[in-house]
Amino acid sequence: MTANLSARSYAGESDLEPIAHLINTCEKVDRLDQGTSISELGQKFSEPSRNPERDICLWEDAGGKLIGFALLSISEPGEVIDGSLSFRVHPNARSGDVEVAAVAWGETRMCEVASLQGARVKLRSGVRTQDADRISVLTNCGFKVDRYFCRMARSLSEPIAEPQFPEGFGLRLFPGEQDSEAWVEMFNQSFIDHWNHHDLTVELFKHGLAQPSYRKDLDLIAVADDGTFVAFCYCEISPEERDRTGRNEGWITVLGTRRGFRKIGLGRAMLLAGLHRLKAAGVETAIVGVDAENPSGALGLYESVGFHNIRNSIAYVKEL
Repeated sequence: MTANLSARSYAGESDLEPIAHLINTCEKVDRLDQGTSISELGQKFSEPSRNPERDICLWEDAGGKLIGFALLSISEPGEVIDGSLSFRVHPNARSGDVEVAAVAWGETRMCEVASLQGARVKLRSGVRTQDADRISVLTNCGFKVDRYFCRMARSLSEPIAEPQFPEGFGLRLFPGEQDSEAWVEMFNQSFIDHWNHHDLTVELFKHGLAQPSYRKDLDLIAVADDGTFVAFCYCEISPEERDRTGRNEGWITVLGTRRGFRKIGLGRAMLLAGLHRLKAAGVETAIVGVDAENPSGALGLYESVGFHNIRNSIAYVKEL
């Protein structure tokens, strides 16, 4: 198979349809809840700081059929730069050759980044715990287990407690793009202590606000009496994902409380407020992804309001 492989760079919008078809063909077999659409891919590929021609690679067989796709998401420059590698290979081409080629491409690209930025680099890739073939590929390529994650779910037909905010704090909708810097500063201060944190940029945050799936009514913040943004809960509902899966689900996409305002009930209050918003929007089940070793006790918080674990995944890493 290796001799018949042909790798090339992303050629632009004309590649969106075949990439989406490949991913959805894989999804029918793998059932990872990672299907996509042309519009969703276009949004992802257009994220600020992404260089599609350098950070996407395609593999074709001798007949020119797309059989492999890899995408690198590269963190902002810093002492350590992470490259998060995702790749999909057509079910009929899973001999291991395309997978190894995808990893090798990711390593080469991250070494280029190291040379340009003068920084240490790491290559990362996530995998479901039951995906023995992908785990074998990663371990054989020198990756090590770095962290475990859970996907949790909660039925919104069950009672949801009313959020109780500490005195001096109130619930608000995020005012809008004009307050992007304040939101981003709050986010970075909230996650600065967390595993593998890389600062969010205002540019990337504004890119998210401009997406069709963004809903202001699901973008909640807690504000102190002096106007400081102190906690947040952003929920998301994807009509395209609902149509693909047939499940009426919504996400607690991101939840956090900034340094200096923790352990007073703000996180719990924001989570409950988010659940009420999802239920009011007609969602049947709330979903959240959580670091199993989160130092702030996030796993226990979600369990305390009725979430249960439905899936486990592993973050693998290779230092280059």
